Amino acid sequence: MRFDVVTLFPEFVRQCAGFGVIGRAVERGLLQVEAWNPRDYAEGGYRRVDDSVCGGGPGMVMLIEPLRKALAAAQQAASDRAPVIYLSPQGQRLTQEKVKELAGLPRVILLCGRYEGIDERLIEHEVDEELSIGDYVLSGGDLAAAVVIDAIGRLQEGALGDTQSAAQDSFSGGLLDCPHYTRPVSHAFGEVPAVLLSGDHAAIDRWRRMQSLGRTWLRRPDLLENLTLGQDDQRLLEEFKREHKGRTHEQDH
Repeated sequence: MRFDVVTLFPEFVRQCAGFGVIGRAVERGLLQVEAWNPRDYAEGGYRRVDDSVCGGGPGMVMLIEPLRKALAAAQQAASDRAPVIYLSPQGQRLTQEKVKELAGLPRVILLCGRYEGIDERLIEHEVDEELSIGDYVLSGGDLAAAVVIDAIGRLQEGALGDTQSAAQDSFSGGLLDCPHYTRPVSHAFGEVPAVLLSGDHAAIDRWRRMQSLGRTWLRRPDLLENLTLGQDDQRLLEEFKREHKGRTHEQDH
């Protein structure tokens, strides 16, 4: 998969694409990340990319032409037109389902705004969709673009060392992930749950499923509202609730 990022900070994007899972995927040819600086397409000695807000007000707005030309150059870099996604707090909320959808595309162009944003006319004519990584405001879309690249890139086939890793992530299947442990088995902070040491894979799978359901109920009950649980899952969740109630009762005494 290929990402083309239109950004005033191309080195930041390139550096983010050089570490960890994404960096290894790029090295192995599973991902390609290119950055396009609209300042390179601006006119005049100052290479200006922004101007004051029409109607007055604080801040600056990114100009149409440098961005339009940068997008055109990015589009021309490959044969097929790629969808243009503008990283914006006004966009659709990024979810794991949306990540999976985008991960199936061969190519995406990410448009990063700065200052007060970009001229609305460019959004209307050049942007296919707006995407938000959360209900808060960043200084620009560059950090959001790095988040999107990481979330999508790790789902590319071969990007993760274990093909089951992504399937067990939080939000995969609509639930939060179960807790995980490693050695030492005994520590001052507590013990590894005995079931995980039993070698009984069916029991381990059952425990992990129950914990996943229970954690979602405790921490993100809104996610459960969107799911239809089968009888087995309902029994596991009820068992978790009883155990949780028992632990809470013991702590109160």
